[in-house]
Amino acid sequence: MTAIEFNYNLTGLQKYLEIFARQLTGNEDDAKDLMQETFLKALIYREKYVNNNNFKAWVSTIMKNIFINNYRRNKRAKTFIDQTDNLYHINSGAEDTSFNPLSIIATKELTKGIESLDKDFRRAFDMYNEGYKYKEIAEELNLTIGTVKSRIFYSRKKLMENLKEYHYA
Repeated sequence: MTAIEFNYNLTGLQKYLEIFARQLTGNEDDAKDLMQETFLKALIYREKYVNNNNFKAWVSTIMKNIFINNYRRNKRAKTFIDQTDNLYHINSGAEDTSFNPLSIIATKELTKGIESLDKDFRRAFDMYNEGYKYKEIAEELNLTIGTVKSRIFYSRKKLMENLKEYHYA
């Protein structure tokens, strides 16, 4: 695909991508930012596109991955947007104190359950919950990705078994 064809196809997806970005972000300004990042990445990695693949799916995947990475980054930083006129990002060290007694007990039980996990399982589980990807965990702990996935799966399973009484539908 030539550069002109690529650009034509990319701009042809603009309306679809705007709708998809709004669905992901739920915010008009964030959707515009996501669109810009998606167009930029698509142009930068144009050579990676294989002609016979679904172009719309390729660009949508780029957008979804950018959104997920931004979400994880913001979650890790625990940053929120100040709604005052200056719109500065402020790091929040404050915890939400609007818990009810049942949620406090459930949190204590969950913490106790996590601490009761085997040390090797707990480390992989904690890293995953901190936002690390399977590959990053595997490299850090010098394990295969399959082993990491298995440890996280069994940790979740054990926690769910231990916390059945707190599940309410």
